[in-house]
This record gives sequence, structure tokens and C-alpha cells, in this order.
Amino acid sequence: MLGIILAGGKGERLRPLTDHMPKVLIPVQGKALLEHVIELLKAAGVDEVVLSTGHMGDKVREHFANRDVGVKLSFLHETTPRGTAGPLLMLREAGRIPADDFYLINGDNLFSTDLRAMMACHRAHGGAATIGLHQVDDPSAYGVVRLEGDRIVEFVEKPARGQAPSTLINSGYAILSPAAFAYVPSKSVVMNEYDVYPALAKAGLLYGHRGEGQWFDTGTAERYLQVQREWRKPRKQ
Repeated sequence: MLGIILAGGKGERLRPLTDHMPKVLIPVQGKALLEHVIELLKAAGVDEVVLSTGHMGDKVREHFANRDVGVKLSFLHETTPRGTAGPLLMLREAGRIPADDFYLINGDNLFSTDLRAMMACHRAHGGAATIGLHQVDDPSAYGVVRLEGDRIVEFVEKPARGQAPSTLINSGYAILSPAAFAYVPSKSVVMNEYDVYPALAKAGLLYGHRGEGQWFDTGTAERYLQVQREWRKPRKQ
């Protein structure tokens, strides 16, 4: 099973920690953040991981050059930023669209939800994509969904405070089917949250899985300190 991890973020709000390392390599409890994400995928049955790199991609390659993380690793590198759908664009352009469902994960988020259950949900609904959802008090900084049952009928990125359709947000953990590639526009830069997910929702092919467990977005110094203190590796799925 395949997992694709977005690993190209700059982490500008985490400076000076990220002045000389990419965001996905910041240390969390003795290992790189990205290693924790790979462990979550491995526990869900993933045996092949593609790291989609950009900013300081050479450092990501160097970090994993002599490490055995228990899965087959390969890389997609963006010489110029292509957006959060960058790996989808590059795979399509290379004629490498996956033949089966696959995980698409933000490499700077940790989510201890049951990813196997999320895959079962995705396959039961038969949609083109399923987003792992997490509930927060203030969703204005995230992608927010409106649900009808498990189907996402509206996806709004960073709504104005007080105007969000719910408090359920995009966790950065998703599952896509090959059919989702038909909804990736042919542009130089494509964003899942602005281009792909809203189009899938409009087509009735986007679903949500309400995850349980811990969720951390490491985008700020405060959140980074929190994940250092509180992250607990989930029990074996």
C-alpha cells in the first residue's frame, strides 16, 4: 500500500529552528517529525512511501540515506513550488497514477486516528477521496467541512471567524482513489484545499472520516512545544 507525504514546507513561523533544516525534520521526542508520520503509515499497513520534497529537499534525502524506516522510500522533488497537489501533478505528468487507493499526508501534522478504519470508511463509500476530520474550537485557520452524513458537501479553506460551516477541520490526512486525478486541474500550481477538494465536494465524491485521538499541527512555536510535551504514539492498529 502506498502513502505520499508532503514534505516540502519551509516552516517560516518556526524560525530560527527551521533556518537550517526543513520543517519535517524538526526533532520531536528524539526523532524527526517526518519519522513519526512514516511510523503512523507503516502501522496502517503502508509498505511504500513517496516523500514529496521542495524546500531543502536535499536535507530530507540526506536524513534518510542510511536509515531503515521499515518501508520502501522514494522521492518526488519540486524545483519550483507546485502547491499541495504538487505530487499529484508530477505523478500524472510522469504517467505514474497509482492503481489503487493511497494515503496523502501532510508531513508536518501528527494524527493518532485509526488509519485502517479510515481506509475501510473510504472503500465503503466508494468516493474519490476521504479526508480525516478533527474537531477544534476555532476552525478559522484550517480547511472546514460541512457534512451530510459522511459526505462532504462543502469545503471551505480558512473561513472568516464565525462563518465556518462547522468545527470539523481537515486534519491533513486523506485517502485518494485514482479517480481523484480527474479533478486535479492542469495548472502549474494546484492546491488541494482550494482546487481539488472543493471540486470533489461539488461532484459528490468527497467524504469525511471523523477521527479520534490526538492531532497536532506543528505550524507555530507554541504548537511545536505542545507536541513535544504531549504526543503519545498510538497503540498498534
